[in-house]
Amino acid sequence: MTMGDEPTTTLTVAKLKALCVLNDLSASGKKAELLARLLEAGVDKETLGIEVFDETTSTFVTVEDEPDAQADESASDETPAEPLMLSLEDEDTMPSKVAPAKKRTKPEPEVLEAEILEADLLPAEEAPSKGAEATAVPLPASSGEPSPRSAKSEAGGAMTLMDMVRRPQAIAVLVTLLLLGAGGYYYVNNQIEPFTADSLRYGDEMTYMVQDGSFMASEEYVELVTDRLEDPPNYCKVRLSFQGSSSASITEGTTAELNTQSTNDRLGAVKIQDGHGLSWLGVESVTKMSFSKFDVSGHRPSFSQCSDISIDTTQGQANLNLTTWKELREQVVLATELDFTSILSGTSYEGTAFTYGVGGLLGGLEELSPGLGMVISPVVLADFFGNEYITKDATGLSSGWEWRVTGSEKIGSTNMWKVTASHQDIRDFCLGYATMTMWLDAESPWAARQSVDVAISSDEASRSSCSAWQQRGIDAVLPDGELELHHTFEQTTLKRGVKSIELGKAYDNRPRSTEAEPDDDELVNWGVDGTHLPDNSTVRQHPLDLAMACLDGFSSVASGAVSALENDGYVWRAVDTQNGSKTSWNLSWVATDTTAGWVNFDVSGSADDLVCEFVSKGTFDESITHNRDSIPKVLPMHEIEAILMDSQRHAVLTGPSALYTSSGPHDSTSSGYLVVVPGSGFGIDFSDLLDTSGATTIDVRRTWDDGAKDRSFSALVDGTDGRLIGWTSLSVEELG
Repeated sequence: MTMGDEPTTTLTVAKLKALCVLNDLSASGKKAELLARLLEAGVDKETLGIEVFDETTSTFVTVEDEPDAQADESASDETPAEPLMLSLEDEDTMPSKVAPAKKRTKPEPEVLEAEILEADLLPAEEAPSKGAEATAVPLPASSGEPSPRSAKSEAGGAMTLMDMVRRPQAIAVLVTLLLLGAGGYYYVNNQIEPFTADSLRYGDEMTYMVQDGSFMASEEYVELVTDRLEDPPNYCKVRLSFQGSSSASITEGTTAELNTQSTNDRLGAVKIQDGHGLSWLGVESVTKMSFSKFDVSGHRPSFSQCSDISIDTTQGQANLNLTTWKELREQVVLATELDFTSILSGTSYEGTAFTYGVGGLLGGLEELSPGLGMVISPVVLADFFGNEYITKDATGLSSGWEWRVTGSEKIGSTNMWKVTASHQDIRDFCLGYATMTMWLDAESPWAARQSVDVAISSDEASRSSCSAWQQRGIDAVLPDGELELHHTFEQTTLKRGVKSIELGKAYDNRPRSTEAEPDDDELVNWGVDGTHLPDNSTVRQHPLDLAMACLDGFSSVASGAVSALENDGYVWRAVDTQNGSKTSWNLSWVATDTTAGWVNFDVSGSADDLVCEFVSKGTFDESITHNRDSIPKVLPMHEIEAILMDSQRHAVLTGPSALYTSSGPHDSTSSGYLVVVPGSGFGIDFSDLLDTSGATTIDVRRTWDDGAKDRSFSALVDGTDGRLIGWTSLSVEELG
């Protein structure tokens, strides 16, 4: 053989094929092809039995004939350890006779037979030769005389199949190696460890896709969609399909947010004002949704029923930003802001809905059951599971949701725990159903994937299993109609912050919860014998106290209203509207016999020269309860007005696009109040649910034209303590 010749091997085709299998290579082809394939895969020449060039003798020799190996053998009388190799030789390659064992000139040292499936590390001086090391792991020799071996095995070649059959230990080791090689990697890498949810960190951010989104509202639920529109369409059902991208993040506040703190220990938190205008520290969570698909379909009434065929279908895009502030110590929601923009059929909508406390996309439903708001965005695992151990068959109850870990499932290349959850209140009060399926990854503080299915209905058929008491409660708080929401969130990227959020921690200058509440002597108890909520505003032309003097002149045209108010009746609803130099007042009254109606009149002039003009009157078909005992003590309207105009408390309410100027309300701003008592047919009937007093709210609203835009702004205040409940802003523009 010369240096230019192709390499040759002493191994048989069968052995080469076996090596190909062990090295995840194709076992097809001729001997030369198999050899070339193994060499290309990096298998060393000694293992392949290739002849090598010996520099000392200037000849090609096989591995077994290498001088170094022969010198080592002659220097020691001990038989070298035999490498373990499976040979798949044909029968004609096996020797027909068994060669006798070599006689040894020295007794072999006693070697204990190894336990099956156990292995001991060999000392360095007892390590096998390089060739043996490359081919196999040696087995310790058995005590006593060696078993007969084939001639090829005796000569130092690989162990044949027949040899292995005669060596049970070798078979056990080989089977173990095969099992580990074939199935061990899969087993180890497909197991999922239990974990507890990691807390959120300032600066955390996850992006995700919103898929297969659909929303449906019918009957009174349609008002949740159309109430804020200036000219809402006459829809009995609205359907919405949507999909797009989204993100959830935790704002990382700077040191500028801590100007009231003596240290930077609460770094990351942000300042937020509550409904009283008091400043707190909180955690800001932001969810941004960008919908590339935002298709709306409207259904109109047909023959006293809601048509199943959509009449108006519009396609467009929308963006929703939902921001929530949670107080740092008590961990209560201080405020929620919903910003939205959309373009539908050539019309642009832009608005904000800001609520202090519970709020968001589901409106009053979140007040009914706060935990229901979790369906809007990916669940925060630490908030939902707390310190519960996420493992197979784990169960729990969180924010009204009953949950169970049903097992694990691979999402992409990651194994995740799968959790199913059902809302207890929605189910138990026969409101419908609300379910979530979540896939949890220990690396993510949010659900990595989340499917939502919500269906709420006032249909009596869906409440057949409810008690009469439950049905009365449902009728009192649940609108007529149906509401459905279905969608799936799926994580795309995740970025973790550094500093963990520490809730339950105190901080400097933290307000007291009662700090902004009015003193008892600031409240008026007009419900005892008064006719209306006091209003002596100095910034409006004709406050209510002044306007009430007009009723004395309406005894002939509005005798019902005048008689009711003169005989212990009272005004439960009053709204003013500015009309140039005039002020229009609309008063709703109730008599002791629950007769109720309304009267509308204009007021102009000054207090010394008042001009009153009757406009219209009417009665209410529904029953209005007369209940003075339930009318709560309240702040007068003019004092609440002063609170709302205080820029230190509520700066957002003052400005060209808000309710007030620096000196008073805009000309297009109107103010009013509403009293709701138990047993009233107007508003919520509390009597079937709770033994509670009534409620008084102050509402301020404004509508105006801003160029091509139709603008509106409104605010709602709790009359009992002056707390701002929330405000909304909306802009509508027809695009050319």
